[in-house]
Amino acid sequence: MLGVVGVYLGVIGAFLGGISLLRPLSFLAIRTRVQAALILALSFIVVVISGLLPARETRVAEERTLLDQFAPTYQFREFHSIKIAAPKEQVYRALNSVTADEIAFFRTLTWLRRFGRPGPESILNPPPHVPLLEVATKTSFLLLAEDPDREIVLGTLAAAPPGWRLSGMPTPEAFKSRFVTANTPGFASATINFRIEDSGPAACLLTTETRVYATDIWTRRRFAFYWRLIYPGSALIRRMWLKAIARRVKLQTAGHEAPQDHLPGIFSASG
Repeated sequence: MLGVVGVYLGVIGAFLGGISLLRPLSFLAIRTRVQAALILALSFIVVVISGLLPARETRVAEERTLLDQFAPTYQFREFHSIKIAAPKEQVYRALNSVTADEIAFFRTLTWLRRFGRPGPESILNPPPHVPLLEVATKTSFLLLAEDPDREIVLGTLAAAPPGWRLSGMPTPEAFKSRFVTANTPGFASATINFRIEDSGPAACLLTTETRVYATDIWTRRRFAFYWRLIYPGSALIRRMWLKAIARRVKLQTAGHEAPQDHLPGIFSASG
């Protein structure tokens, strides 16, 4: 988290310094272009140092979840949760049915993530009215494991050596052996789960966790900068995703279908 804060403080400083090169922002005590240039240079240094801060490696002491089996070691992690007043079966149905159009700001943030390029169908550019998990598993994600009404785990490659191509059909076993337990340089695997646990009478806790494992120090350093840059947007998407699932559960309980294309955002469903 320190790296994320440092990167964004540096980005903000660089933005203000860049503006002050054109017209010094005296209300921020930036009165000359020399001061602005110094702030810009120092901010750039802060961004670089923060982006390259070492990422501590974590190992799971005891496997408790399906995610633990496929991502027992990781350097980057993101975790979010929401409590839903509904049985696990209903929450699991909503999890597998929710679409991108139900997730607030999803299309806005993914449009920015792909720099406005249309690109092929993927989780960053999903078609309307198609469950997001279905889009993920049809494109760049592999279904690693599923325990109905309890947990689902997906995996993908976040980084690979230049020119590398996958040979053969991807399988959960191959994913784990090649990119999680092996030490072949140049790879970073990303594993994400959704897990449902009982949380009192007629209620459950829905969580989602993302873990990334880089196989060598250089890949870890390169990925660290990218992770710290995209983390705020990624965290917002995850939180809004959980809220969309909870909203769909509520609508299904009331006997209504989840509405489409109704949530706030800058861009249309066509991306």
